[in-house]
Amino acid sequence: MSIGEFALIDRFFRALGAARADVALGVGDDAALLRVPEGAELVAATDTLVGGVHFPPQSTPASIGHRALAVNLSDLAAMGARPAWALLALTLPQADEAWLSEFAAGFEALAHKYGVALVGGDTTHGPLCVTVTLLGLVPRGTALTRSGGRAGDALFVSGTPGDAAAGLAIEQGTLSAAAEARAYLRARFALPSPRIALGERLRGIASACIDVSDGLLGDAGKLAAASGAGVEISFDAVPVSEPLVKTVGAERARELALSGGDDYELCFAVAAGNVTALTQQLPPELWGYARIGELRATPGAAVVRDGSVMQFSHSGYQHFG
Repeated sequence: MSIGEFALIDRFFRALGAARADVALGVGDDAALLRVPEGAELVAATDTLVGGVHFPPQSTPASIGHRALAVNLSDLAAMGARPAWALLALTLPQADEAWLSEFAAGFEALAHKYGVALVGGDTTHGPLCVTVTLLGLVPRGTALTRSGGRAGDALFVSGTPGDAAAGLAIEQGTLSAAAEARAYLRARFALPSPRIALGERLRGIASACIDVSDGLLGDAGKLAAASGAGVEISFDAVPVSEPLVKTVGAERARELALSGGDDYELCFAVAAGNVTALTQQLPPELWGYARIGELRATPGAAVVRDGSVMQFSHSGYQHFG
């Protein structure tokens, strides 16, 4: 069933997300009015998801709503920021109420979890496309960036990269898996878990950070380049999940972990003098991260196994490559 634009906004989006006292004026006017606390810096991120490019056509509306917000939450996590407000631009081939209801539910569940209020946006007619702008806050002068690392810093990654790439392959019908592994890997693609809490706790400990969206090796290389360094990753140190290993084997699992996208984990560097503080304050067994290598003086990105450099493409995903 189709619905008009203004009725669509009132029904599905006017009260979407968390209720926040710092929203002076939200959905319904020409723009939102937001109160930024003294001593804070505003962090802004925007991502666009295009149907058939960023998610398969058969993706559920709930997963599209979830991922649209999650990819932006991951960007804020990489800055050590706490999310606050979101803007949503939604282009739809048709205003189907059942689709909108499920999409809004997927978006809202994640918004409530992280205290995000939807404060504005736009709806238009056209091919399916979702753009979210997310705004967050970080204490002044404490934001993490890609450029703070130095040669000799230890390199870490959260979670188990490669799962989402396998999940997408399952969605696309190019990979088969046993039922339990199939469910796990599909969820890792459709419903990524941004590392907001870890990002906030890394402020003052990590020297540099980036979210892993275009492939671990490629994104680690971006962090290193921004920091004026190179990076060396130990192939055998890359963490991979048991469901992924059972599905494709340990060797292929680590290849996917290095080259696959859509993980939305954090890759971060820590100066040698801060590694003890990291492991004491954030025990890896509780916070789910692993040491995978280090930044080095030699430019470029390398993967090493048993003392030998492996051959990998490390450019990462590029839309116009």
